[in-house]
Amino acid sequence: MVRIRLKRLGRRHRATYRIAAVDSRKARDSKVIEELGLYDPAHPNPELRVSLKRDRIDYWIGVGAQPSDTVKKLIDKAPAETAEA
Repeated sequence: MVRIRLKRLGRRHRATYRIAAVDSRKARDSKVIEELGLYDPAHPNPELRVSLKRDRIDYWIGVGAQPSDTVKKLIDKAPAETAEA
């Protein structure tokens, strides 16, 4: 089963995340199938904290991928016209 979830990047106390389609049996930071966006919780501009590839996320959800709870909230909160990562 494919999950859409966060992959942690960055340094200690200054994490950034990539939103990625990953096989659910793989580890958090393992190789991904496709990267679908970025999330930087410490970005000074709240509108630029999340950057999504909406068309690709819709594709993966359409073929049965399940977003994690956190990613589901990010998708719902993100502005409709976010730029591609």
